[in-house]
Amino acid sequence: MSTETNAKQPEPGVHFKKEMQTRHIVMLALGGVIGTGLFLTSGYTVNQAGPLGAVIAYIIGAVMVYLVMVCLGELAVQMPETGSFSSYATRYLGPGTGYTVAWLYWLTWAVAIGSEFTAAGILMVRWFPHTPVWIWSALFAVAVFTSNVVSVRLFAETEFWLSLVKVLTVITFIVIGAGAILGLFEMQHIQGAGLSNFTREGLFPTGYLPIAMTLLAVSFAFSGTELIGIAAGEAHDPQTSVPKAIRTTVVRLALFFVGTIFVLATLLPREQAGIVESPFVMVFELIGIPYSADIMNFVILTALISAANSGLYAASRMLWTLSDQGHMPKRFASLSTRGTPVNAIMLSMAGAVASLLSSVLAPDTVYLALVSISGLAVVVVWMSIAASQIAFRRHYVAHGGRVEDLQFRVRGYPYVPIAAILCCLLACVGIAFDPEQRVALYFGLPFIGWCYFVYWVTRKKRAQRLASAGTGHRSAGAV
Repeated sequence: MSTETNAKQPEPGVHFKKEMQTRHIVMLALGGVIGTGLFLTSGYTVNQAGPLGAVIAYIIGAVMVYLVMVCLGELAVQMPETGSFSSYATRYLGPGTGYTVAWLYWLTWAVAIGSEFTAAGILMVRWFPHTPVWIWSALFAVAVFTSNVVSVRLFAETEFWLSLVKVLTVITFIVIGAGAILGLFEMQHIQGAGLSNFTREGLFPTGYLPIAMTLLAVSFAFSGTELIGIAAGEAHDPQTSVPKAIRTTVVRLALFFVGTIFVLATLLPREQAGIVESPFVMVFELIGIPYSADIMNFVILTALISAANSGLYAASRMLWTLSDQGHMPKRFASLSTRGTPVNAIMLSMAGAVASLLSSVLAPDTVYLALVSISGLAVVVVWMSIAASQIAFRRHYVAHGGRVEDLQFRVRGYPYVPIAAILCCLLACVGIAFDPEQRVALYFGLPFIGWCYFVYWVTRKKRAQRLASAGTGHRSAGAV
């Protein structure tokens, strides 16, 4: 986290290209959210919270996402910036908070990107058992890097088609699952499946607390929606595309996630949901769909590459923002002639590789800390978005702005952002009661404190250098 003053602005005539359309932004957000959290670990929520508890947890998660996204929408439409919520936090909550939010979000994606490449390589070995994992990981890394570095248009189109595969898979799963629930498809009999799942062990077989305990996992599953805010800085018409993308994305995510969890909770016994393999594979096999494992292997592979692709985009924009604000060497704020932050992309990829290496060399120490911090980071980022919206609205009105003039505004202010913050706090409180997730607090809170400490130390040093330079200039003038 180095610091350098006088961050370099983009060269004259070289700027971020406004090439993202509404369909790109919608699929970017959907693609950032629909991933391994839904395809692989959604069964964990059913197992821990019970069928009804899992549905409730995802409904709370969907409400939380809606509350946060409308707050982000007001900010992003009024101020479509590449730095998005980091810039808003800097402006309205303080530069130390903006600095911390940027590093938290960058670290989240750096850790995720490394994990995605590893997992993608492992999946390829299923089809090509005699090839090493690292070769596939390297090939996917090169492809994702190329997608991001060439142009934002190439990135957007690549992400659109990758995301489309996942969206169609989820829709197919919900339709087929609904058919199985209604008896339209023959299904292998399995004890503890069916609508009776919701009452077989009682409405809340594991109690009420696991609902709160799984909220962090649910929040992490929904993470990625905030990419809309980052993409607003490169949108062709953010005043039109961002509101439409937010409304479309939130509604679709709520239907996809809650619908998926309802199908899983109905068709799979709680004791078996997601314990051995992907719950999607289990349901498809029970219905009798041939090659279910291979189909989902391909879909999950697509999800991994898509997540890495959108993650590298988000991480590089956070580094660009830190450099643009003077918190990193100025070369990371430079853009190529095609409008891509090549140096920031390269450093973000290097961070992903470092995270990947730590998972091999120090899985129980360094990598555990990184994963724990990234798990908590998304909730903290969401809280900063809601808090920034409150501060922005107060500042806007105090300086003569009329709420009616906002092209996109939060209705129900200030209750909506306050409710968003409370939901995020509930997720943090919930993990305090889970011994397996509690480690996120142990590593996450000290890291947040460290970011603030680094910011204030480097700020003080910058102030001293500027003061020394000013004194020297005056002395020279006096002579």
